[in-house]
Formats: sequence, structure tokens, C-alpha cells
Amino acid sequence: MENKKDYTDHQERLARFAKALGHPARVAILGFLIKQTSCYFGDINEELPIAKATVSQHLAELKDAGLIQGTIEGPKVKYCINRDNWMLAQMLFSEFFNSQHSSPVDSCCM
Repeated sequence: MENKKDYTDHQERLARFAKALGHPARVAILGFLIKQTSCYFGDINEELPIAKATVSQHLAELKDAGLIQGTIEGPKVKYCINRDNWMLAQMLFSEFFNSQHSSPVDSCCM
């Protein structure tokens, strides 16, 4: 029987956050939202040069990753950064980049 190795929870979460950050529109949405306490879909849509349906898809991806949250207020949805997960993402990325030591100068890739 093959010996299967599982990924750690940290690796799974870091990869999920990285995937959510894998499109410039989502990076732009997060950059916009981090400067706000909250805002409505229309405010976000006005900031981006893409169709409403595409904005909705990107918001869904960010929400699924846990980086943003949305609350329904009547016919509108208000979005904001999920502060707990935002801080977790910062910690995980920081740990990842700070713990990965660069290869020696004489590595085969030089």
C-alpha cells in the first residue's frame, strides 16, 4: 500500500489564500476593500473595468476563500474584509516567505 502524505492545515489555508489572490481583479478588490470599513457591490463594480457578472464571480472567490465577507441589506450586499482571516493570511504568507531559505549561491539554477 502506498504511503500517502497529507498537507498540513497551514499549507491548505495558504494555498487557498494564494489561489484567491491569483487574479489582478481580486487583488484590486482587496486593495479597495482594505481602505474601507465596508462598501456595497456597486461601489466595487465602479472601481473595476469589468462586467458586473465578472465582479460577482471574483467576489464569490474571495468570499469562498474567507478573505471577505458580505451581508445582505435589503436588495444590496455590503462587503468588507474578513479581519480574522486577513490577519491569518498575513501571518501564513509571512511565515512561508520568512521560513523559505534561498538556495546557496552555487546551486544548479545559477
